[in-house]
Amino acid sequence: MDRVQEESPKAKSSMTSAPSGEQFEIALGEQRATIVEVGGGLREYTVAGEPVLHPYEVGEMCDGAHGAVLLPWPNRLADGRYEFDGERHQLALTEPAKRNAIHGLLRWCSWWAAEREPHRVVMATRLHPQTGYPFALDATVAYELGEDGLHVTIGAVNVGSRACPYGAGQHPYLSPGESTIDGCEFELPARTRLLVDERHQVPVDREPVEGTPFDFREPRQIGGLQIDSGFCDLIRDARGRATARLHRSDGSRVELWVDEQYEVLQVYTAHTLAPSRRRLGLAVEPMTCAANALQSGDGLARLEPGQAFSARWGVRLA
Repeated sequence: MDRVQEESPKAKSSMTSAPSGEQFEIALGEQRATIVEVGGGLREYTVAGEPVLHPYEVGEMCDGAHGAVLLPWPNRLADGRYEFDGERHQLALTEPAKRNAIHGLLRWCSWWAAEREPHRVVMATRLHPQTGYPFALDATVAYELGEDGLHVTIGAVNVGSRACPYGAGQHPYLSPGESTIDGCEFELPARTRLLVDERHQVPVDREPVEGTPFDFREPRQIGGLQIDSGFCDLIRDARGRATARLHRSDGSRVELWVDEQYEVLQVYTAHTLAPSRRRLGLAVEPMTCAANALQSGDGLARLEPGQAFSARWGVRLA
């Protein structure tokens, strides 16, 4: 893929002074989104100046994985260990307190704009073989604004000589507006919640949400409930989409949909973030597989050499 050239050295110098690297703004009508070089993630998305996704500031490092792209696996991997095709692998523990490898390998890597239009940008990078993941992937994330909001397509191609394990995800936080998420109603089309262990917070079982505090199949106020769980058995419409909705106190709502490739929505109430950021956004994370899928195989994809994988999600203010 050819890199898009920057307009001027002065503009490049100004943009790359940010901890998240160069900033790629796309716009359509009153919609604005900013995508960043570091991790290829989504720093902000607004409509008429109103935050749709809770952002982080241009002068700050990405915190709490705000908008991060999670490749080649989302969420946690217990002890950073897994086996694939009879070979054992050990990844660095990037969540050492819980002894996990978390959220993949590309969050802090530089991505470039492979394609760029006023309303659209395609970020790209190559994941080279390394200790713990000796496989090669070309990864892309296409961000496109349309009349029905922001669409995000995560793609990967196995450019190596052998099969590889693969999962994808992203970490947007739905914005409640000017308040916290506590006063918002939440709607989540999921029949089942994944139950996790205390040590690693990875799935060990699952239960129906019916009759539990985690049943949001009908809109219900979040209140002080703390959630950091994966939800599955998603209820889909005729197009195969499952849509979560955060109903805000001003009468508007943020809607996030996922296509059929996304089997899990991880919900996190941001209750463990720094006090100044706590519960100011609701993470609804599209994931093609469950946490710990490199070990469990739950939803994990196998990509043969040359094989591609693509998954799509979107968000809008309604």
